[in-house]
Amino acid sequence: MYIEYDRDTCIGMFQCVAEWDAFEKDMDAGKAVLVDSEETEDDLFRREVPEDAELDAKFAARACPVDAISVYDDDGEQVV
Repeated sequence: MYIEYDRDTCIGMFQCVAEWDAFEKDMDAGKAVLVDSEETEDDLFRREVPEDAELDAKFAARACPVDAISVYDDDGEQVV
């Protein structure tokens, strides 16, 4: 499972930070940061989700008010 985060879409509500510790606040930019992620395109970040954090990752994606976060299964199918 992996997660993608669109930093350009983020509006800095930081609800993802409350749901999963893989997200941190960047108060200077007013946006969240997906820790240990790789930028795959401009402002699009991706990282693998550890098995013990799958539920937290899904909650973070669901909590985002602007749908800047998506979660995909191992086959690349979007689950959130």
